[in-house]
Amino acid sequence: MLREGMVTYLDGQWVDDENAVVSVRSRALNYGMGCFGGVRGYLADDGNEVYVFRLEAHITRLAESAHILYLRMPGTVDETSSIVIDLLRRNEVHHDVYVRPLLIHNSNQLAPVLDETSTSCIMFCMPLKRYIDKDAIDVCVSSWRRVRDNAIPSRTKPTGAYLNSALARREAHDNGFDEAIFLTENGKVSEGSAEHIFLMRRGTLVSPPSTEDNLDGITRRSIITMATEDLGMKFEEREIGRSELYVADELFLCGTGAQITPVASVDRRSINGGKIGEATKALHKHFDDVVHGRVEHRKKWLTPVWG
Repeated sequence: MLREGMVTYLDGQWVDDENAVVSVRSRALNYGMGCFGGVRGYLADDGNEVYVFRLEAHITRLAESAHILYLRMPGTVDETSSIVIDLLRRNEVHHDVYVRPLLIHNSNQLAPVLDETSTSCIMFCMPLKRYIDKDAIDVCVSSWRRVRDNAIPSRTKPTGAYLNSALARREAHDNGFDEAIFLTENGKVSEGSAEHIFLMRRGTLVSPPSTEDNLDGITRRSIITMATEDLGMKFEEREIGRSELYVADELFLCGTGAQITPVASVDRRSINGGKIGEATKALHKHFDDVVHGRVEHRKKWLTPVWG
């Protein structure tokens, strides 16, 4: 739950949450014109410090998205990262937290025109522990296809493109599943509605590349590094066909929100008998240790809020 008195960053000002508003005429509202990021902070074992995970990488990706979509950043990557830390300090955050930096085309004029001068930068935060409140989930392959990068650039995390995700997730829920898996228009596995996908197949960890109409995921890249460098796992980046999901030895989704979420079944075909696999368990534990500052050589990925 959000507590009273929280503040939001809006175009260089700090305002009460209820005053962080845009016009009903805004292009961002009418046409879905903008992009966003999702950043996690984790309460350290001392019960006070909060570590923000891969902050520079997240803000760098936001800057790249802004460049593609004709939006303006509020400053350099370092300056924008400092706004995130200031946001958490002003809100007295001493808990697991999610931060949403958002850039939008905020002109009230008619027509979907990409105009840098109308950029608004908004940042807010909220407490967040588990984004998906289940130990393992049941997923389906969606009848909706992931929108092509040549139609709406998926690497930009565009606001309007999440209608694509919402349709897939609604279809999944209506049919008794927890989440949906997108295929590309070419019939290859892309990602979940808001998560990347990994499978374990014959001793090798596999994930589709970020050219399969999916996001250039920071959590995904981090997991690849942890799996290969820290845990000594074999990894292969390649195309994945739909039916390969059904015969995976293990399967999990990952993302800033989802973290590492094991998959128990796909289209009602069980994965590993519905049990969480050993590789997934190992990665889940190691990821948890990394984000909480327990792995010394990965502390470079963490930005302390109060340190």
